[in-house]
Amino acid sequence: MATNSAPRLIAPPSRAARAWFASRGVIVPAVTLALLLVAWEASVRVFVIPVFLLPAPSRIWAEMGSMLPHLPRNILATLVTVLLGFAASVIVAVPLAIAISSSAGLARATYPLLLMTQSTPIVAIAPILVVAFGTGQVSRTLVAFLIAFFPLLVSTVTGLLATPREIRDLSRSLRMSFFQELWMIRLPAAMPFIFAGLKVAVTLSVIGAVVSEFVTANAGLGYLITQATAFFNVPMAFGAVVLLALMGIGLFGSVVLIERVFFPWSARAGRPAVD
Repeated sequence: MATNSAPRLIAPPSRAARAWFASRGVIVPAVTLALLLVAWEASVRVFVIPVFLLPAPSRIWAEMGSMLPHLPRNILATLVTVLLGFAASVIVAVPLAIAISSSAGLARATYPLLLMTQSTPIVAIAPILVVAFGTGQVSRTLVAFLIAFFPLLVSTVTGLLATPREIRDLSRSLRMSFFQELWMIRLPAAMPFIFAGLKVAVTLSVIGAVVSEFVTANAGLGYLITQATAFFNVPMAFGAVVLLALMGIGLFGSVVLIERVFFPWSARAGRPAVD
């Protein structure tokens, strides 16, 4: 009895299926957010929740619209503090991580001190920094730097130490110098760890900027929150929080984009294995 042993051909996915797979990472969260906002709006209206406890999304949007002329100045002030603190954390953390990963003695000497700085609440340090450095941009940048610095340092050290020993032995057999090994082997291998730290650091910089603006500022989204709550303008405070969340998401996405464009192997290594 003859059997048909011809291979079965699998039809390629349709254009609609390809579009869905390409855009589901945006569509699914957007739909989820829209449903949450609808549920929030409905709950406030059905249960008649006072505006000073939980304003409806429509009320927050209306309040932000009324403050629209003042928002760009405050957004820019916070963004400058975030970027300065984040840049300072990168400039300090990456070279220090290279030094620590290359010297066990330096690691033993500095790690406890660094851990001590992170164990101290930054909110408690912020007023001291204001006294020491004044009420200007320097003190606000230092607060953002202190919050973002340590996670980036730990991630970078972990990545630099995670280089396989056999590869390092091979570099020594080729008589590569320390800087050649660092530039050609250790840093490329550590990029997934470094960018993981950068993603955490850039979002923590937003938190640091807001904390600093709670203490000393005459502009910024943190300053806007303190002013709004002082006058019980809770919708405006919620609006400032939404803008901070959007700023954090945008900065996080910018780091992800830089990683995918300039370090594609790092992006593939750090991508979660999900369908």
